[in-house]
Amino acid sequence: MNGTIEERYGWLKEYRRLRDQLLDILSDDDLAYRLGGATESLGALCRELGEVQRSYVESFETFRLDFSAGDTTPERAGSVAALAAWYAELDGGLEAALDRLTDEDVAHRLIDRGGFAVPPTFQVDVFREALLIFYGKASVYLKAMEKPPPDQWRDWIG
Repeated sequence: MNGTIEERYGWLKEYRRLRDQLLDILSDDDLAYRLGGATESLGALCRELGEVQRSYVESFETFRLDFSAGDTTPERAGSVAALAAWYAELDGGLEAALDRLTDEDVAHRLIDRGGFAVPPTFQVDVFREALLIFYGKASVYLKAMEKPPPDQWRDWIG
């Protein structure tokens, strides 16, 4: 793996670990929880995170970010085990895609984000921010369900 990507990716693993800790405290029933109004279920929010990660994985392979393809397995939104397995698969795909980036890719190629382009290192940073946005949303669900977050979650997210 390119050294610059590896430096950023090391931290990214810690951010992904927060997602796995969230799944550790959730049940399938919890995934059906809705905040009311037009909000989606917590499970749908978790499925959306997987869709976002899939788009980022593909962007490191194709150098084009595309959010248009949705999850073809919507029942994942109701199963913690299915989400955990999918996230593990996506994590493997992310690691493989980042491993394939060459020094030349990192130094000179840009990822088209639909109107503007960024280097792969910046794309890693933006994916980390997508995780943080998800955690912010998920923390509202945890508070509404009166579920205490894991220790690292409290330290990093609040």
